[in-house]
Amino acid sequence: MQNLTLVTVISPQAPVPPLNSNAAEHHSISCRTNKSMPPTILFLVTEDHSFWSRRLATARMLRDSGAEVWVMTRLQHLQRNIEHQGFKIISWKVSRKSLNPFLEIRAFLQTVRAYKRIRPNLVHHFSLKASVYGGIAAWLCGSIPSVSTIPGLGHVFTNKSAKMRVLRRFVLFLLRLTHRRANAKVVFQNSDNLELFIEERVVERQHCVLIRGSGVDCKQFSPEPEPSGIPVVLFAGRMLWEKGLAEFIAAIQILRGINISARFVLVGQPDLAHRSSISESQLREWVAAGHVEWWGHRDDMAQVFAQSNLVCLPSYGEGVPKCLIEAAACGRALVASDVPGCREIVHHGENGLLVSVHDAASLAGSIAALLANPSLRAQMGARGRAIAIKDFSEELVLSQTLALYQQLLRNAPGGQLSLLEPKAS
Repeated sequence: MQNLTLVTVISPQAPVPPLNSNAAEHHSISCRTNKSMPPTILFLVTEDHSFWSRRLATARMLRDSGAEVWVMTRLQHLQRNIEHQGFKIISWKVSRKSLNPFLEIRAFLQTVRAYKRIRPNLVHHFSLKASVYGGIAAWLCGSIPSVSTIPGLGHVFTNKSAKMRVLRRFVLFLLRLTHRRANAKVVFQNSDNLELFIEERVVERQHCVLIRGSGVDCKQFSPEPEPSGIPVVLFAGRMLWEKGLAEFIAAIQILRGINISARFVLVGQPDLAHRSSISESQLREWVAAGHVEWWGHRDDMAQVFAQSNLVCLPSYGEGVPKCLIEAAACGRALVASDVPGCREIVHHGENGLLVSVHDAASLAGSIAALLANPSLRAQMGARGRAIAIKDFSEELVLSQTLALYQQLLRNAPGGQLSLLEPKAS
């Protein structure tokens, strides 16, 4: 590539300029060192589907620049897909819900061995467990420059049991131990979680970066007219209790009791590796009782949103929920819990309604109010589309992520690597 100019290094607190409108489709990045060698970058992700759905665009850009991209993850069904992209894979023997000390030590030691063998110039960790194990491994292996993304606080923080409280303090201690290095940055997807970690003295503010979600392709997810007929209320996501499905079912029963005419649709699968996964038998029981339709996993989510009139997520807590960002980009009004993550994308009264967490009656009332008012849904949908483009576009998220990589790579040990400004090919 020719005629490339160096990106200006952007501090975590500084505004990040968006890329041009074609950048998401035609990114081409050149990477240099003082030896004209591209960097080696490793992604540590607990699940292959999480990498595929949320990190693929970033990894593709790095690959297309000539960077060597490694993906260390628990492989389930996507190994061939990931390999087909040209990425190198390490099968990570990890379980998200495991608390077995022997299994956890094995997963951690495997991470250390991988970091020592590959010697990446930069590592990017996704999820709490990956951030803890990867953060310690990066520290032990010569202080490898690292980025740790905390997409959401998850079961360790939403569960109030004594066991989880003890585990939570231990996790925070380990994160505090390993993420106070100058070349370790922590990415938060919402400001609530960022402020919590600063308040708990886990990280210092200068090591924190706010990047809201993994971005949405606003060309792929674009508005379509609402379908006619009986309105469809959509819940899209993993089938987890902590996503608020108990409250959603209770709200449906309330709405049925007052003769609200609507179809209630669940899209997604149980996540058996998660502690709060809902069983398939429970889902089929709800279907048999006439509460919901269950469409299972869908790869054509833009089309799914086009078939809906209203999108609902009564979650107990999120990073920034991908389903709500995509639904907003598709021009759909939203109903969600007033919790961290959801309130990043749902602006109450503007593009949707926020309800109290664990409150089925409030949820039912908000759903009923929007089902009764198509013109308000249309206004909220249009506003949501504008919010998605301005604050959650894939171009913006990729630009912010690459600026962060640039900041760390320019001082990489033995390399003085620099990413160059993305150019349309």
